[in-house]
Amino acid sequence: MRWIFAAVLVLHGLLHLMGFARAFGLAELPQLTQSISRLLGVAWLATALALLATAGLLLAGNRWWWAVGVTAVVLSQTVIITSWSDARLGTVANVLVLAGVVYGFASQGPLGFRSEYRRQVGEHLARTVRGDSRNPGTPGTHTRGTLGTPLTEDDLAPLPRPVRRYIRHSGAVGQPRVTHFAAAWKGRIRAASDDPWMPFTARQHNFVDEPARFFLMDARRGGLPVDVLHVFRDGAASMRVRLLSLIPLVRARGPELTRAETVTLLNDLCVLAPGALIDPAIVWEEVDARSARAIYTLGDATIGAVLHFDDAGELVDFVSDDRLAASPDGRRFTRRRWSTPLRDYRSFGPWRASGRGEGRWHTEEDEFAYIELELLELRINGRPPS
Repeated sequence: MRWIFAAVLVLHGLLHLMGFARAFGLAELPQLTQSISRLLGVAWLATALALLATAGLLLAGNRWWWAVGVTAVVLSQTVIITSWSDARLGTVANVLVLAGVVYGFASQGPLGFRSEYRRQVGEHLARTVRGDSRNPGTPGTHTRGTLGTPLTEDDLAPLPRPVRRYIRHSGAVGQPRVTHFAAAWKGRIRAASDDPWMPFTARQHNFVDEPARFFLMDARRGGLPVDVLHVFRDGAASMRVRLLSLIPLVRARGPELTRAETVTLLNDLCVLAPGALIDPAIVWEEVDARSARAIYTLGDATIGAVLHFDDAGELVDFVSDDRLAASPDGRRFTRRRWSTPLRDYRSFGPWRASGRGEGRWHTEEDEFAYIELELLELRINGRPPS
């Protein structure tokens, strides 16, 4: 879709060069019957350049392309009005361009989910670098002054044997203790076992000292973009979904969602940052040589999960009965067994993590994967993926 829209911009821009050529006598253009002054000819040229620049910025991924596009539409419609009998059909193209620019503003502008994600992650990163926690009394792995302190074998001593082995396998021992981590994903998601899959890309950033999680998903439903933003901060969770970055589909919050997202927070620590599993907010119990139970308390929520490991020491499943499934409108929640089978471990810099996984819902009648993910990038204590 982006390439098609860019092609419309380029074609529209090239057609504006006809006005410039007519004004300066550079070509015979019998289809243009009205005279165009040289001053207006320069305006036609400026419009063409603005449209072409909009296309270039769009394809380059510059999030401010829509701002140049607004200028291009205004210039274009202005010069079209001056040559209305010859150029009025250009108004149709401007309507299309304006629709795209409005979407660009909603998607990439200061009121969109992407800007909110960048802003909130940036604020938390700044506090983390300063060693400043908004909620210093919240249970967490670290306290001010521990930035850069390496994780040691002594730190692992209180943990169950399979958890200790998994943390070693992840490469966390000897690395600085985890304060925050970021990941980039691609995959597909659906609401029910008989629903069509929606492809998506996503990025997230988690903070350990002040438990916080920001998860931004760009999905496609019927070819239309769907934006999803999960936020967990200050002990509360929210989830918002917008179609075309404009139309609200879901706006969920409240204690049930917070409880559900607390399970997700624990899962993130287990899957992406095992070095953070020394957090005193997690109480561990060894089940056997290949499994352990974790009880995680955060604020008013206490949730549990059982971790299963294989013979190599890799985490292969995370199972919790405390996850809550949201209804399509995000207003009702149902407790269900939730699991995240993992596979395809590989290296991400000095760390080793699962490259592929699923999220599965379990009921008495059914069990199905509602999300499939591939981990593209993982950064611990670093800047977020671009």
